Amino acid sequence: MLMLVVALAFVTSVVSAYGQSSRQVATIPFQFSVGDKDLPAGQYDVAGIAGHEAVLKISSSDMKQSVMRMSSPTSRNNSASTGGKLVFRHYANQYFLTEVWAAGENTGRQLAKSARQRAIERELASISSKSEWAQGGYEIIEVAAVRR
Repeated sequence: MLMLVVALAFVTSVVSAYGQSSRQVATIPFQFSVGDKDLPAGQYDVAGIAGHEAVLKISSSDMKQSVMRMSSPTSRNNSASTGGKLVFRHYANQYFLTEVWAAGENTGRQLAKSARQRAIERELASISSKSEWAQGGYEIIEVAAVRR
């Protein structure tokens, strides 16, 4: 009986972990960076790794480009926005993937900042002119994603 309970608990946890690793598909119209890897514009699949929900795999639909990145949970500030999306930070001419949201979910995944992204942020903070652009430092770009 104990073995049956243990087996049932194991199967339930595997199914639950698999359900959380749903695949998002998005067409990204610009070159972007994930960590320290640059990826060209195109259609991308984003999915959590089953059993390792902190790891996201971002791969081009043609499977020529792929990268994995650590992430942490984050929650929505606005419950009205429940669509699936990829969120980018745009600094001058560089885009960095920062968040992944599945449609209908209140929690998403926030990607760890790369050394290059942190360096850009430090450089912007040190600009003495504090122009309007330098004060903001970046803009948020959202690209719709569809669950597959």
